[in-house]
Amino acid sequence: MSTEKKPLIILTGPTAVGKTELSISLAKEVNGEIISADSMQVYKKMDIGTAKIMPEEMNGVPHHLIDILDPKEDFNVFLFQKHAKDAMNKIYENGRIPIIVGGTGFYIQSILYDIAFDENEEQSRYRDELNAFYEEYGADKLHDKLREIDPKSAEVIHKNNVKRVIRAIEFFKENGYPISKHNVEQRSKESPYNFAYFVLNHDRNILYDRIEKRIDIMVKQGLVDEVKGLLDYGCKPDMVSMQGLGYKEIVPYINGSCSLEDAVYILKRDTRHFAKRQLTWFRRERDVIWVDKSILTSTESQLDFIKEELGKRNSFL
Repeated sequence: MSTEKKPLIILTGPTAVGKTELSISLAKEVNGEIISADSMQVYKKMDIGTAKIMPEEMNGVPHHLIDILDPKEDFNVFLFQKHAKDAMNKIYENGRIPIIVGGTGFYIQSILYDIAFDENEEQSRYRDELNAFYEEYGADKLHDKLREIDPKSAEVIHKNNVKRVIRAIEFFKENGYPISKHNVEQRSKESPYNFAYFVLNHDRNILYDRIEKRIDIMVKQGLVDEVKGLLDYGCKPDMVSMQGLGYKEIVPYINGSCSLEDAVYILKRDTRHFAKRQLTWFRRERDVIWVDKSILTSTESQLDFIKEELGKRNSFL
């Protein structure tokens, strides 16, 4: 039996940087299939706010982990890892190369270093206490708890990502050391894959402009009606799906507690901050290859650069 590591390509980067078009071109070049590493595109009925790729845009390239869950269902890194591994096994069986595409760095890390998760981690009494604390005192006070014990995690986990904040606090109580240290240890593991990890980036001002224009387009395409439809369907604002960017900011407008102008302003601001945190995460990762769109200005030049890098590694081209 061969012990040669299987090939794996990762194409990531901050939101709105332009991963989709490049990923399809790349998949065609390397006989690949795409696995979405996006925490929101797994949900049905959530197309506009997630900037989800539509079937007619896939250009014949198979995509996995898109439209697989009802928006009332939970989704987390454990479930992502399970679904992604299942998809990868099928892709390898077909003699093709999996390409993980998306901006959720922890999801990517969970596959890349085969991080072990406790399937029963949801059954935590302490988690219930933390949820109760959040309900009583709010996100800021909860985030302060995290900052006291794990400043590094507090830097990269937004206060509104309550589930991750709670998980990080819970991890500290369970293990006596911060989850940020655990993540560093996991990143130091040797990957079971022969991987190439590409991070697409752009000039910050251009990236922020792309974010704002994309949000304007989402609003014109019917983002408010999409969120209304989800609420009418029975989704609650505290559900995992409704905590995604593009959804939690619009709910207050629908509920009448702010204007649409204010909601869009907050969405643009929070999306810029999210992109900044994504880049902070990727800069801490090992063995990444940066693809700078301010230098490589066309999809063709970006693809040529990636192919050249892949040509330096076995099992890709």
